[in-house]
Amino acid sequence: MNKILSAFIIILTAACLYVFFIWQPEQSSESISLQSSRPTGGDFTLNTVSGPVSLNDFKGKVVLIYFGYTMCPDICPTNLAMMSNAFSQMNENELSQVQGIFVSVDPQRDTLKKLLEYTQYFHQSIMGMTSTPEVIRELADRYGAAYQKVVQESVANYAVDHSSETYVIDPKGNLVERLPHAAPPADILAAIRKYSVQ
Repeated sequence: MNKILSAFIIILTAACLYVFFIWQPEQSSESISLQSSRPTGGDFTLNTVSGPVSLNDFKGKVVLIYFGYTMCPDICPTNLAMMSNAFSQMNENELSQVQGIFVSVDPQRDTLKKLLEYTQYFHQSIMGMTSTPEVIRELADRYGAAYQKVVQESVANYAVDHSSETYVIDPKGNLVERLPHAAPPADILAAIRKYSVQ
């Protein structure tokens, strides 16, 4: 009986070691495609309801960039709400040194007017931008943002799976930090104050 129990324990231990140190579950193509690459950042010019705007236009400010789309059911509203909450805790001087940018990865449906209404709902210091699919794809690749269309009932009815980090740009225009999805306002404030010019 003891020999059987000992053998069972040895087999169980070997199985556990295999699971923890050798076996790796396969990742779906979706999870792989949405893993962000190593970002380099850099200047860009996109369209807003007021005309073309460049990242360089905000030199001297800390800029927070988020890639998403207005029809996003939960991820985008959550992150923009956190950003808005952080902005609302800043005094007037601090707020003058920060700019939020929401880059739409769904230019097919997100008109400039729609982007203005959407971003202003969260905070007046968040600006909505977009461009052609080619320009957005190149920009997203440089920042390490990933996204892909997911067709549902019809070609016109689709969602967009996308990564959900917030990119922190220092006053010199350099990408210096990435905040995770749903970073709390306290963390967003800390990042802004870390790089802002006092």
